[in-house]
Amino acid sequence: MTDIDTLTERFFSATALHTTQVGNLAKHHQALAAALQREYADRKHGRQAEWDDAFAKLPAVEPSTYSLGPDGVRIGIAADLSLPGLSEDDSVARLQAQLQQFSPWRKGPWQLFGVDIDTEWHSDWKWQRLRPHITPVKGRTVLDIGCGNGYHLFRMADEGAALALGIDPTRLFLYQFHIAKQYVPALPIHLLPLRSEHLPAFNLFDTVFSLGVLYHRRSPIDHLTELGGFLRPGGELVLETLVVPGDEHTVLVPADRYAKMSNVWFLPAVPMLETWLKRAGFVNIRTVDVDQTSILEQRRTDWMTFHSLEDFLDPADPNKTFEGYPAPRRSITIAEKPG
Repeated sequence: MTDIDTLTERFFSATALHTTQVGNLAKHHQALAAALQREYADRKHGRQAEWDDAFAKLPAVEPSTYSLGPDGVRIGIAADLSLPGLSEDDSVARLQAQLQQFSPWRKGPWQLFGVDIDTEWHSDWKWQRLRPHITPVKGRTVLDIGCGNGYHLFRMADEGAALALGIDPTRLFLYQFHIAKQYVPALPIHLLPLRSEHLPAFNLFDTVFSLGVLYHRRSPIDHLTELGGFLRPGGELVLETLVVPGDEHTVLVPADRYAKMSNVWFLPAVPMLETWLKRAGFVNIRTVDVDQTSILEQRRTDWMTFHSLEDFLDPADPNKTFEGYPAPRRSITIAEKPG
């Protein structure tokens, strides 16, 4: 198999060849290459050798079919494996054991050559909630900030995006993304292991997604302003974040932890969130969905065995967090950068 760094570098050659479709992203290659060197290549991860070895041992097979639609990301079937000396069932079992070396799997679901990866999050449910409300991504350039393992990038490719670029610094997620992407290399999707603050102000993407990121930022309006800098004039922001009940004056700042998370800073009420977006310069702001997260959507599985949502809630009242705050509810808000 091709090593993970070579797969990451393919982003540069792929986008350089398609400057018309991706809004001349190639002019930012030097800045991105410098950021990748500084933030990724020069910072070795303690498990990199282990993951590299496991990645190299994945089966080098061609999928007979794939589907990226409503049933999740499905690549290949069990019969495609045909590993020497093994039955089909044993081949699937071996692949499952190989894929579990990359646990925890948080975003999905995935099915790879007959192996069902039951991830912590039903990310397909989130896509179903937001898809009816956004400008269709067909033919558009898309940036997904905090994309995790890139599950939604595959869904965007299925919708016909010209380019879907994901940004997430977590090394494990990069491997998970390329586990799937290497079997469908022609898809116009890429993941760069960076943070949003490492990016230049592109001013060129048609759509920018920020799903589950804002509440991790110490300065939410700075993050919203940053997101606006990635968009072309007239481009669309799709923002999902934790919110609390209340009005335009309501924002929760947890005293310590929220749902046992230490990196949660600001949880606004929806009217307050919309005010932040106005202050950050966005227009045509509308909140299209508010949904309390259920323990069916986020839960422990065999592929993510650590604590999950059920463990973060008050055992006596599922409408409260362990600390007594309102239980997690997420809003989806759409806004535009002025043209």
